[in-house]
Amino acid sequence: MLAAITPLSDFTTWLRTGALEIVMIVSGVVLISRAATWLSRWVTERNDQRAEAADALIRSEASKHRQAVTGVVTWAFLALLYFVAGVLVVERLGVPLASLVAPAAVAGVALGFGAQRVVQDVLAGFLIVTERQYGYGDIVRITTTSTASVTGTVEDVTLRITRLRTINGEVVFVPNGQIQVATNLSRDWARAVIDVPLPARTDVSAATTVLRNVGKEAFEDETLRPLLLDTPSVMGVESISVDQLDVRVVARTLPGKQFEVSRTLRARISTALREAGITVSAMIETDQ
Repeated sequence: MLAAITPLSDFTTWLRTGALEIVMIVSGVVLISRAATWLSRWVTERNDQRAEAADALIRSEASKHRQAVTGVVTWAFLALLYFVAGVLVVERLGVPLASLVAPAAVAGVALGFGAQRVVQDVLAGFLIVTERQYGYGDIVRITTTSTASVTGTVEDVTLRITRLRTINGEVVFVPNGQIQVATNLSRDWARAVIDVPLPARTDVSAATTVLRNVGKEAFEDETLRPLLLDTPSVMGVESISVDQLDVRVVARTLPGKQFEVSRTLRARISTALREAGITVSAMIETDQ
């Protein structure tokens, strides 16, 4: 503990003691906060380098979780650092802390009622990180208490908010306490689901053979093979209507790669069926 502050009446003495200590405290806080931010980035980069030899799927999940944990720990440390620094500065300004106990208690109760949502956000953010619900780089669909739904890539996770980047480039800030349902679209592995609409008179066996060949060729392709976990499979007829039937094709992919794989498979399927003389509807529906 630094030396006790001298009375403010002796301004010159205070400048040599209390004011100097305040400058030192503020300077120390700035340096420590910058060091903590740098250390946070260094730890994440170091862990990623150590995991380069591991499987890409495992490395991706571990990296996302480390990024989220490191960010939350850094945020909590900086908040505590600023609080302690504020107390020390107030003490050096000659304000007796004991006299602030009663007003602080009243203010704390009032703030508690007004900040219930903030506390709820912080607790929800803590559970999101500890339970590894999602992390940096995950593609998630979040439904809030207002029944609104947003889908995007996680750019940041703190104890209070989750920041998403939508496919249109919009940045969405979602308070963690307002999240009702969080659907992780890129956890461990993803799945590209393609429903191929065919005329009702189509020979299902012939169409299935063509689709299976497309799946085998896609798995052997040097561009798609790194994105696929196994050969795309034909699940069979998914639905039948008066003049149309839907045949479902499913492909397991690396996290977040289902959109790229589904687009490529749709193009390959359309071409293969057309070459086989099988008519395809104008739209091939896809659900990831």
